Amino acid sequence: MFELTIETDFASAHQLRGYKGKCENMHGHNWKVQVTVTSDKLNNIDIAIDFGDLRKITNDIIAPLDHTCLNTIFPFTEINPSSENISKWIYESLKKRLPEGINVASVTVWESETASATYYED
Repeated sequence: MFELTIETDFASAHQLRGYKGKCENMHGHNWKVQVTVTSDKLNNIDIAIDFGDLRKITNDIIAPLDHTCLNTIFPFTEINPSSENISKWIYESLKKRLPEGINVASVTVWESETASATYYED
């Protein structure tokens, strides 16, 4: 099994509905996103997926989040734009767009240098 990882980022604001504390107020983050995919096969030039292609797919998914208020972007109009929900949303979006044979292993979203949430399926 091969495992490949890319990192990218975006900047946005959000507020956590129902949260009792300072995060209930509008605030911003420079989010870092780490995507790990797996493949059990390599293609005819001995790569699973080009890192640039994986980064482009990921950046296309997160582009609508960049320099916005996440609370105004679906599905975060319905669910809290928490690090946990953002990582799950990116994961599920990647599953729909990756080429056959490339599987999402995990998505980790950092809201700061010391705080992150990871989503993966068993």
